[in-house]
Amino acid sequence: MKKGPLLIVVASLLTAAAGIGAGADKEDKKGAGYWETKKSAWETLTPAQRDQVFKFAEDYKAYLTAARTAETSTREVIRLAKAAGFAELKDASQVKAGAKLYVNGRERAVILAVVGSEAMVSGIRLVGTHHDSPHIDLKARPFRAAGGFTLFNTAYYGGIKKYQWANRALALVGRIDTPDGKRVEVAIGLKDGDPVFVIPDNAPHSDKMLRERKYTEVFTGEELAPVAGSIPGADTTVIEQVVAALTSTYGVREEDFASAELALVPAARPADVGLDRGLVGSAGQDDRLSSYCAVRGILDLAGTPKKTALAYLSNFEEVGSDNNTGAKSQFFNNALARLVAAERGAKYTDLDLREALRRSEVISADVNDGINPVFPQTSDPGNSARLGYGVTIKRYGAGFDANSEFAARIRGILEKNGIAWQTQSPKEGYSGGTIGGFLSEWDMEVIDLGVPLLSMHSPFEMSSKVDVWSFYRFMNAFLGA
Repeated sequence: MKKGPLLIVVASLLTAAAGIGAGADKEDKKGAGYWETKKSAWETLTPAQRDQVFKFAEDYKAYLTAARTAETSTREVIRLAKAAGFAELKDASQVKAGAKLYVNGRERAVILAVVGSEAMVSGIRLVGTHHDSPHIDLKARPFRAAGGFTLFNTAYYGGIKKYQWANRALALVGRIDTPDGKRVEVAIGLKDGDPVFVIPDNAPHSDKMLRERKYTEVFTGEELAPVAGSIPGADTTVIEQVVAALTSTYGVREEDFASAELALVPAARPADVGLDRGLVGSAGQDDRLSSYCAVRGILDLAGTPKKTALAYLSNFEEVGSDNNTGAKSQFFNNALARLVAAERGAKYTDLDLREALRRSEVISADVNDGINPVFPQTSDPGNSARLGYGVTIKRYGAGFDANSEFAARIRGILEKNGIAWQTQSPKEGYSGGTIGGFLSEWDMEVIDLGVPLLSMHSPFEMSSKVDVWSFYRFMNAFLGA
């Protein structure tokens, strides 16, 4: 079609405007600093690396499918370790250069080790993570009747927005232990065809009296009560029917729930997010993401490292790292003492353990929140991490940071291996931290690293596949350095 005079003028103006805009963009980039011009990690990948990113994400999703709690994560990690040639540490004779060993922390924490060629008193390389995550626990008396239904009595675990757990299919997983020594594994809601459990919300037609509740108080803790049953028997109540179904299925008594660890977790399987499949969506990525990267980092070590390499997956971080499988316990120190004592033999003293700790370098790994595209105002835009931009060096301030020389060493490993990285500092008035504080108390050199998530601590967190792969690559390089 022949252009008229008006169209020609409009086209010319648009072209000129585009040129001005392009020139302005070039000028902005020319005057921008390092962080403003930093590319997304996706843009730096070769085709082969891109394939590796997506392949690693499939392995990661398979792990998340199996690892729904700290206990099932421990089980899956040990399975992967055994397949890679690791053996449980049972005897001092096993501790020799190149040995691949694991220490089982009461089935809820685990340490993987590859013994190095140098003595452990010269220091180790450690990646410390946690593999517990926010969920909902059943109480010791888990059943109650309400309005013709049987509901579960629950207590939430970790920092959650309680309303996010309503109207969502939940699975019941965990164990029941009985006084006669029997252990019963429970998993309901994870297989196709299984029933699930749902916390019912109120309809918008009848919730007028609830609408004044605050953002964080849409549900109270006591209202996190999933439906467990609804059909009465001929001569029994609904609650009696539910109790009978569980006790008969698992061969336990109602009072055995007092010695049970049963958790409600999202039943949904991990999934890709977005048409480009660039994100992994799943519950439990805080912090089974770092845990899987640490495990794969040590499983994939080539040859015998100079320094003994360890991956430590702890428990109970989301509630303060207490108990005998949390990072406050002596589990890690006891395991390292066994390794050092095996190496030193009759010469071993407590000072050898202390020297090994003092000379060690540690990555305290945990995810962090990324800039949210819907709520960007909650982040400091000039100091917050972005999904797709690689490994995060966390800078909290207030005495929580690694010293500058160790931070520089970590930067050196990242840059030498071409691994994308960024930094994260919380908005003024906010803070953070993970198990690194406890490791620092043992006189170890510690730095906090992570990768950013969207919807952190929700039942469906999102991570960038390129960040997960980058974190794995860094851990492998650090442990083998």
